[in-house]
Amino acid sequence: MHDDFSDAELEAYLDEALPVAAMSQIESALRGDASLASRLAAINGRRDGGLHSLGEIWRRHRLTCPTRSELGSYLLGVLSAAQAAYIAFHLDLVGCRCCRANHDDLRRQAGTDAAAPGRRRKYFASSAGYLQPERAKQ
Repeated sequence: MHDDFSDAELEAYLDEALPVAAMSQIESALRGDASLASRLAAINGRRDGGLHSLGEIWRRHRLTCPTRSELGSYLLGVLSAAQAAYIAFHLDLVGCRCCRANHDDLRRQAGTDAAAPGRRRKYFASSAGYLQPERAKQ
């Protein structure tokens, strides 16, 4: 049973970087399999000892994750087809929980923030004096 999970999956489990269903599957397996728990402890000990694989470093620093700005552009539909396809792959197939949370937050903000236009007008009105030419300020 413990051979069902790769070391990479167990490392991602430790980083909480797997989709919820995969996290639950590993969690359930850990409860009934002492050898899997031993493998996970060995992986964690290796990480604590400073031994890291290239894959671990990429996952830990989220080098493949799009920025929040890129996720916003994705929601607006202004990215190239290749960029949009990568972000869709990252969100839907990879199931990156961090990016999914950012994506959902941005989508929620865009759909429910009815006060944003009024707030923008207030910001503009409060800074209008700074936008006037120098001669108008004298």
